[in-house]
Amino acid sequence: MKSKKPSKQAKQTLCNHGIAAGFASVVNAFVEDKQVTRDEGKGFGSSALKVSGKIFAMMTSQHKFVVKLPKERVDELVRANLGENFAPRPGRLMKEWLVVFPTNNHLWVELAREAHHYVRQVVR
Repeated sequence: MKSKKPSKQAKQTLCNHGIAAGFASVVNAFVEDKQVTRDEGKGFGSSALKVSGKIFAMMTSQHKFVVKLPKERVDELVRANLGENFAPRPGRLMKEWLVVFPTNNHLWVELAREAHHYVRQVVR
């Protein structure tokens, strides 16, 4: 199955610098943290926030917000219907990655902070 092109509505949610409006608030939440870097490129991890070189939050090319959390936390959020497991391609489920549903974009910064803390602890 081919990926769909972004809808007109999805394109309209992009800010001037190509950052989705909701993701811009996530980026801004980490602007003062010198350990956090932002990548812009193509492929997996493009438009990603990293701590110590490891991705903790990103926007996919399909304009989905994804965070890295412990598997148990991802399972909990999926059960609460706040998101779904991330599968970068069919059959490739990533158990520590959550796609946060767009209807829950009010949780993006909070979940990104949680992901940042988790990845920072794992990297140590």
